Amino acid sequence: MADASFQKEFLDTHNTYRAQHNAPPMTLSSELNAKAQKWADHLLVLGALKHSNTNDGENIFHKWSSVPVKLTGKEAVDSWYSEVKQYNWKSPGYQSKTGHFTQVVWKESTQLGVGLATDGNTVLVVGQYRPAGNINVEQYFIENVLQQGSNL
Repeated sequence: MADASFQKEFLDTHNTYRAQHNAPPMTLSSELNAKAQKWADHLLVLGALKHSNTNDGENIFHKWSSVPVKLTGKEAVDSWYSEVKQYNWKSPGYQSKTGHFTQVVWKESTQLGVGLATDGNTVLVVGQYRPAGNINVEQYFIENVLQQGSNL
């Protein structure tokens, strides 16, 4: 379960990246935290990665090691944000290799929830976002996924 320290680091890391893209900070939602936690727990039991049936945005992070894993909230968000290197700014829109990044910085998303499930060696992190990002319309990407330092 994502404790208060993990939640704070997860939120702070999102907001640091969002500030770089001129997106306003998000706040934690207890409702989204509960939903994300329930889904993370379900995925751990299921032993598979798949998105939940939600109208909210969702990112999933998975890590496995043969030795016990201790994950920080920053690591999951850094992993998602690292996709920025692959985003095609000349052709804004949904791109399968950058969907985690675009959800992290999606300007209109204002609420965030996080769930963490682990059995010691497998760690799953679920981030949920409201309103959802990655609306597959070019204009929405132009308005919500801003380049670093953009003043739009």
